[in-house]
Amino acid sequence: MYCVKCRAKRDVDNPEHVTMKNGKPAMKAKCPVCGTGMYKIGAK
Repeated sequence: MYCVKCRAKRDVDNPEHVTMKNGKPAMKAKCPVCGTGMYKIGAK
């Protein structure tokens, strides 16, 4: 996943699969370095 704050790709330990309001799937996690919320839209 990509962290916007760090501007780097990061590996996350436990991504959470969520469904956005418009019905599209996404993954949600926290950056292990800075703690910012990271999303990857369209991931199953």
